[in-house]
Order: sequence, then structure tokens, then C-alpha cells
Amino acid sequence: MQRETKYHVLVALFVASVIAANLMGNKIAVFGFFDAAVGIMVFPLSYLALDVIQEVEGRETARRIVLATIAVLAYVLVVTYVATQLPSAARDFYPEQYNLIFGISVRVMVASITAFLIAEMMDIEVFRTLKEWTHRRMLWLRATGSTIVSQFIDTTVFMFLAFYGVTPKFDALYIFALVIPYWLLKCAVAIFGTPFVYLGVRWLGNPPEPR
Repeated sequence: MQRETKYHVLVALFVASVIAANLMGNKIAVFGFFDAAVGIMVFPLSYLALDVIQEVEGRETARRIVLATIAVLAYVLVVTYVATQLPSAARDFYPEQYNLIFGISVRVMVASITAFLIAEMMDIEVFRTLKEWTHRRMLWLRATGSTIVSQFIDTTVFMFLAFYGVTPKFDALYIFALVIPYWLLKCAVAIFGTPFVYLGVRWLGNPPEPR
């Protein structure tokens, strides 16, 4: 496989994982000894792909990919919202079930896009800073460190924007009670996935020298 094709595979994997996490994330499933949103299945792939791309291609390339993904995510969420608002035809098979599954409030949509943008940009900056501090050594530190920081921001911003004040129960303390265990789970997944970042960097290889 040519290097350019490998790069495009990683970009596609990142974008697809983000979209899938947002579309599937409403379901809470049982994963052995813990419960979590099913988006946890694809979350590691998105950060693994972005870490590999930034390590090899650099900060600006990673930023462009994130901004492009924001545009795609906004498009998908808006189209999904519009689809659920359109009246169903008489021959529609499962209109209520469709709207129930794909229905998304404007508040949740804005929360998702905002949290993703802030967290991803923070991930890129922390990754770059750690890379400079360690003089390009200790890839494991920047891969896990950037994810730990960014995912705390992502989880916290999304939970507060989407659910704070929805009912009296959803006050700040209750939101943080939801944030902490889910963030810790994401941290554990990020640490487990660190060896795959090394494999991904080796697989992608160094960019060609400029002529």
C-alpha cells in the first residue's frame, strides 16, 4: 500500500469514527463488568488516528483535519435533525421509531460540536507541547497525556452544555458525578491503545523529503 493511501485511510478512519460515535452514542450497553455509551467502541480509533497523523505530518495537518471533520459533523447532524422534522409519508415503515432513534435536540447538537472542537484543538496543542518538551522522545507520554487532558474537556463541556439544568437533578455536582467515571474510562482506553500509536507511526512512515 502506498504511503499516500495509508494517510488517506487514517484520515477516513478519524472522520468515520467521530461520525459513528455521534450517531451511535445514545445507546448505553453492557461491556462485561461496566456500562458505557457504545461510542466508546470507536473513540480509541479516532484518537489513535489523529495522534499518528500529528506525530508524522505535524500540527497544522492535524488542525486542518479536525476543522474539516467539524464541518462534516455539523453537516451530518443538521441533515439528521432536518430528516426527523420532515413529515412522514403514509407508506413510511417505522416513522416513530426512526424519529426516536435519530432524533436530536438542537442543544445536544450544539453541545456535541462545541465540545469536539474545543477538545480536539486542546489535544493538538498538548501533543505539540509535550513533543517539544521531550525533544520528540516519549511518544507514549504525548499520546496518552494529550488524550487525558482533551477528553476531560470534551466530556465536561458536552455534559454541561447538553444536560445542565434540564431538570433540577442535573446540577453541577450531578454533572460532575457523570463526567468523572466516564472520563476515567476514556483514560484507561487511551492508555491501553498507546502501543497501537507506535504501530501506526511505523506503518505510516516518514513523509517524503521535499524536492
